[in-house]
Amino acid sequence: MTDETTDETTDETTGGTAGETAGLRERKKARTRQALSDAAIALFLEHGFDRVSVADVAAAADVSKPTLFRYFPTKEDLALHRIADHQGEAARVVRARPAGQPPLAALRTHFHARLDAHDPVTGLTDHPVVRAFHDMLYTTPSLLARLVRYADRDEELLAEALPAADPLLARLAAAQIVTVHQRLAQENWRKLVSGRPMHEVLPEAHADVDRAYELLDAGLGERFGR
Repeated sequence: MTDETTDETTDETTGGTAGETAGLRERKKARTRQALSDAAIALFLEHGFDRVSVADVAAAADVSKPTLFRYFPTKEDLALHRIADHQGEAARVVRARPAGQPPLAALRTHFHARLDAHDPVTGLTDHPVVRAFHDMLYTTPSLLARLVRYADRDEELLAEALPAADPLLARLAAAQIVTVHQRLAQENWRKLVSGRPMHEVLPEAHADVDRAYELLDAGLGERFGR
């Protein structure tokens, strides 16, 4: 029996197809993951990341610890679920770029657009809850360490998306690009934390992106920027 046939098999319990049932299960899992993460982040922001235990989160979400661990292997994963949607974003930008547009140009344009949208991933946002989340993220050593693992995966995905005959060259380029994006976001966060208003920081953030990509172009432009 093929997968297509299986997807169309009627599920006797729900009256729908097996594919519909599987889709419903995945949506329920996604809602549960989001609810667990939301409950955890609320506790982390109120009490501090290090003062909240996994048991506290499980109790707040009304689930058992084993159930929680099925969704999130570590406490750090509970906090970083909020940025999980951005996993692989650079790779997606490169793959979806218009024909003829160099990867570096596509990534630079995308970062500028995210700044104008005040996307939290750029570190430039004035939403109080997001600002508090960034404060927690950038000042908690265990979260910063976990963030490195997310960055490593971003590098792997971007390296796979970059057009290069030499896999090592693609990995080296991806490492530089992902690191630049992280440093730009941290610099924006630092400026806001210092008390500077968003409207003042935004033009500087755009200028910083251009300066950063000029450096990337100087080293990577021959293969990925032209």
